[in-house]
Amino acid sequence: MEPILVVTNLPDQASAMALARRLVDERLAACVNVLDGCTSVYRWQGKNESTREVPIFIKTLAQHYARLEQVINAMHPYELPEIIAVPISNGLPAYLKWIADETSASDTID
Repeated sequence: MEPILVVTNLPDQASAMALARRLVDERLAACVNVLDGCTSVYRWQGKNESTREVPIFIKTLAQHYARLEQVINAMHPYELPEIIAVPISNGLPAYLKWIADETSASDTID
């Protein structure tokens, strides 16, 4: 069991909630936190940009990352979405087990 935290940002609350629900429904995530919003500042195609975004934190297992990335890419409106996976090296054992239990059936869903 390798728990990971996947982070992405979406342009609005509706698209963030739609992605969160799909990931949980398909058991690719045990939990998705949809945050209130933030301002992102970045360089894109040679220009400094800033925009409002809705960050989401996805709790899952590393074995589900490839499929999770496919779903995010398919639903994401950005040309180049931020998708970052961070290993969870420590955590409450019961919570980490819950992540594993809640995503255990995702291997059978296409």
